[in-house]
Amino acid sequence: MPVSFQFDCVYYYVSEMGRAVRFYTDVLGFKFVSQDVVTRFDVDGVLFELVPASSRKQLEGAGNARLALRVEDIAVALEQLRAHGVEVSQAENKGPGWLAFLRDPDGNEICLWQYASTN
Repeated sequence: MPVSFQFDCVYYYVSEMGRAVRFYTDVLGFKFVSQDVVTRFDVDGVLFELVPASSRKQLEGAGNARLALRVEDIAVALEQLRAHGVEVSQAENKGPGWLAFLRDPDGNEICLWQYASTN
């Protein structure tokens, strides 16, 4: 019988759980779900978790995965993040939309995406 693969969650390793939880709740407004060894958030029906790193090496891993958040107005989103002291890139026009980047307190990259208007 074939194995059934089902989506579980997206997660990032973090070095300091309290700081990370404050960033994702206070700055990004993620909906807190629960916390035990890991902290869970509901992001538009997707389970997002923060997992304590057992070594610095876990925080330095390279890969292609990114958390991408859709916004209605990227300029307003960037202004709001800057007001929270978050360093953000400039928004880049990518044709079908605008893309910008920021990092959480542990350096995990987060993308902001605004779809181009279809009016």
